[in-house]
Amino acid sequence: QVQLVESGGGLVQAGGSLRLSCAASNFERTFSTYAMGWFRQAPGKEREFVAAITWTGARPNYADSVKGRFTVSRDNAKNTVYLQMNSLKPEDTAVYYCAAKPFGLGSAQEGYYNYWGQGTQVTVSS
Repeated sequence: QVQLVESGGGLVQAGGSLRLSCAASNFERTFSTYAMGWFRQAPGKEREFVAAITWTGARPNYADSVKGRFTVSRDNAKNTVYLQMNSLKPEDTAVYYCAAKPFGLGSAQEGYYNYWGQGTQVTVSS
């Protein structure tokens, strides 16, 4: 099974920045063929869409709540997708997950993705 491992989470003050990474391994196809998504889940809340990038990387997609603050990108040579998070707010506090879909276009729907990571905690203080 494809393995996705998130890293880069931690504690940060409001207004600060973090860069999350999601490293992929054990995939059936080359990493460049996978659409990648980022989701997050706060305590007591449902998991929600954050950002996605197509397998071509052509058109990143973002939730309205993070537009203008977060940037999703990928480095196929490193089999890694990134989520650059700027101007962080306390409401961004959550466990962040990455997900993968072979030959995907990128989607805001959880059910679209085949594989999921274990998540990394992001905590933003006031």
